[in-house]
Amino acid sequence: MLRIKGGSDLSVILLNDNWSFHKENENAETISIPHTYNAVDGQNGTSMWRGKGFYTNEFTLTESDLEQDIYLEVGAASMISIVSINNQKIHTNTCPYSLYRVALNDFVSSGINRITIVTDNSPTDAVYPQMADFSFYGGLYRNVRIICAPKLHFDYLDGSRDGVRIHTQKLENNTWEVAIEGCVINHQEPCHGEIRATLLDENQVIAQHTTSAYFHDQNTFRLCLNVANPHLWMGTDDPHLHQLSIELCTDKKVIEHRSISIGFRSIQITPDQGLFLNGKHVKLRGVARHQDFAGVGNAISETQMEQDIQLIKELGANSVRLSHYQHDDYFYRRCDEEGLLVWAEVPFISIISENECAKFNIKEQMRRLILQCGNHTSVYCWGVQNEITIAGETPEIHDHVEELSKYTKALDPHRYTAEANIYSVANESPINSLTELVGYNLYYGWYYDTMTGLQERLDSFHAARPDIPLMVTEYGVDTNPQYHSYEPKTKDYSEEYQLLFSDNALRAFEERDYFVGSYVWNMCDFGSANRDEGGKQGQNQKGLLTIDRSIKKDAFYLYKAYWSKESFVKLAGSRFVHRHKEKNAITVLSNLEKLELYVNNHLIAQSSNILPMTTFNDIPLLMGKNIIAVKGYSKHGTVYHDVMTLYRVKDKDKNYEYIKKDDGNSVINWFEKFDLTQINKIKLDPSCFSSADKIGDILKNPEGEKIISKYFGEMVEHPKFGMMKMMTLDAVGKLKNLGIPKELIDLINTELNTITK
Repeated sequence: MLRIKGGSDLSVILLNDNWSFHKENENAETISIPHTYNAVDGQNGTSMWRGKGFYTNEFTLTESDLEQDIYLEVGAASMISIVSINNQKIHTNTCPYSLYRVALNDFVSSGINRITIVTDNSPTDAVYPQMADFSFYGGLYRNVRIICAPKLHFDYLDGSRDGVRIHTQKLENNTWEVAIEGCVINHQEPCHGEIRATLLDENQVIAQHTTSAYFHDQNTFRLCLNVANPHLWMGTDDPHLHQLSIELCTDKKVIEHRSISIGFRSIQITPDQGLFLNGKHVKLRGVARHQDFAGVGNAISETQMEQDIQLIKELGANSVRLSHYQHDDYFYRRCDEEGLLVWAEVPFISIISENECAKFNIKEQMRRLILQCGNHTSVYCWGVQNEITIAGETPEIHDHVEELSKYTKALDPHRYTAEANIYSVANESPINSLTELVGYNLYYGWYYDTMTGLQERLDSFHAARPDIPLMVTEYGVDTNPQYHSYEPKTKDYSEEYQLLFSDNALRAFEERDYFVGSYVWNMCDFGSANRDEGGKQGQNQKGLLTIDRSIKKDAFYLYKAYWSKESFVKLAGSRFVHRHKEKNAITVLSNLEKLELYVNNHLIAQSSNILPMTTFNDIPLLMGKNIIAVKGYSKHGTVYHDVMTLYRVKDKDKNYEYIKKDDGNSVINWFEKFDLTQINKIKLDPSCFSSADKIGDILKNPEGEKIISKYFGEMVEHPKFGMMKMMTLDAVGKLKNLGIPKELIDLINTELNTITK
């Protein structure tokens, strides 16, 4: 237990160490938080454990502490968490990615107090997300604090982080307004006081305003500052921030204060020209990021978050999509400071739940996201859904998206609403009219069609919906840096194919003036417990870096060549060490003006091509060791170098080739298991069960349960299948990863349609 001073009369107990932790039916151990109890099995492809984790600790309060208002602050706990103080249950939280606070005064006493937090990441239809391509980690994965606040204070229980909300807006004649809203809570005798707002630019006061108030139980306030010609926040070019101080005072004494960094920026997005930041055109060159790291899951440290920030900066990106939920506040703050525009979103993803509680749950997650992240200058939009139509579109889904979008806009009318659609959503779909920004997750050349289908889809959408700003919110290919190919192709998981795929996409984005921007999926590999492909279990390998950040895949440097202003040169294929062919293609990734390629100290080729990816073909290698070197020259004549060692060998190295696993171990061969050769469709009786009914409803009927078990026996225990109970059998049949043929659905219907509902 570490007690620190939080400013004014605020005392904070940091409660991160000496927790006793155990899973259900397991022995306890002493741990520190942040902590995730299924980080390893959530990343290595073994069956990820989902259930309850029990955290217990003690903290000491003094008599003077009890004279203050005492709050528990939990940075985040997944998925559901239950708080008990001194063996009394006092709070349940169902927002797994948000900060929450609990008032403690009625439950604590002087001396030692015992706290227990039970986290539960078991499947539930009451909390979003329901199903997704990432691991649902459990645990106390952000900081836990005890806050001792004065009896007169900014509101700690409004769902926000600061108790105050800030909005900057440009007025006429380059004057800007800073609007400050909040609520003051008074748990002492009513009193007179004031709220003072001071804006500083590099420690110089540039604006100040004070408002008097008579503080009773609950007091809302709003005050404004007008600032003429402020230094603007210009993204990565100039991420200039001001410091806003809000002080709560009585008798000229500061009782509480908040210090919040703000930037002055306006954002306009048009469907024909894209995004303008303070009037300057900016094409979004972005990465998507999960809060995931090798060995720790989403219990990532500030050091690890800082590592990601530096990698994003090195890449030259100017935007980040924080997928698919609220991330740690530290990361938003660092985006403010580095000028990275942020797409922030809630986990309304893949499938909807019929549970009415879930509808309120996702609204509450959005409310907290906006309240807790809305003061961050970097956030330019709120994402309301991701691939929510993966199992098909329905009017019900449209209603859900529209309702959440309107709710979001009402909470924050100043930022854009946005969505990320699966590729199967038609250009003309009504869902594309429900948010102000539309993104598509497009994997042309990986899951379907060819790479150049991307260009065709972008142009067809813009032609069909010229009134809607368009983005690509996901694109990428799974890549294992172990695999390499002379002739890269779809699903070979090679670094070479990732290069070809990425180069096609990046050129497509840069060539289209109407295009707002894109987010590569993903910045780093991440845990996905249900995955088993590309030679690695338990991970989505679409990252530009491995999950431990130890390997920058070749594509990382291609993005750097497209986006970064930092001069560099990089030889691709350095992990493709053993080459059996005499003549080889050597690819160079660079943003320099001139390249020279050397083999064993001999100049072999040169180019003045300024393309980010330059390939020198038919480069001969000697048997045995070959030293490949490249010199790159900037326009100022500065020389940059890179070198790699390749070995020409007699026989093809099979270790570079991905060998697909026997499908019988992971995917059912339906045609072998069942006779599907002579199946006829029947006319369905609507009074009986059929594939149009939800799996959960079918399972409630004993005869229906037998039929589902008969045909899906090997799969019903799979976590992802369990989450599909709210989907119709027809919808499940459309999920490509299950490989369910339509003949099987027809066969199941012959049996289901004999059971009366």
